[in-house]
Amino acid sequence: MRVDFYQLTKDPAEQVLPLIARNTLAAGERLLVVSDDAGQLKRASEALWTRLPDTFLANGHADDPHAERQPILLSADVVPDNGAKFMALADGVWRDGDFSRVFLLFPPDRIDDARGCWRMLGTREGVERRYWRQDGSKWVEGP
Repeated sequence: MRVDFYQLTKDPAEQVLPLIARNTLAAGERLLVVSDDAGQLKRASEALWTRLPDTFLANGHADDPHAERQPILLSADVVPDNGAKFMALADGVWRDGDFSRVFLLFPPDRIDDARGCWRMLGTREGVERRYWRQDGSKWVEGP
């Protein structure tokens, strides 16, 4: 499993998710977006529909009809009803699941939690970790 840590310093998770979703769909994968914050999931859905006007990022909520058809599914639970192998943790809280790739998006006030998660995942077999930070309008890898 690959885990990408995204430290959000300029944009909130809702504004970063469309970029991750676009790349996920381009790779032929489906995405599960998880957050305990219903308001954040609503804002994420709106951003997925509007932030990248040249990209069609269809999405729906796990409790809506036909959740299994959604290429991007938004949920409070780690249940990929849409068959997703990629998961974005929009609220910065780590959750285990059976995914090939996980994106952990965290704001500066959750850096200690992210560091603890980094260390914990470092003890697991078969986990590749990468760290990304915002540098102006682009993302750069590394500290």
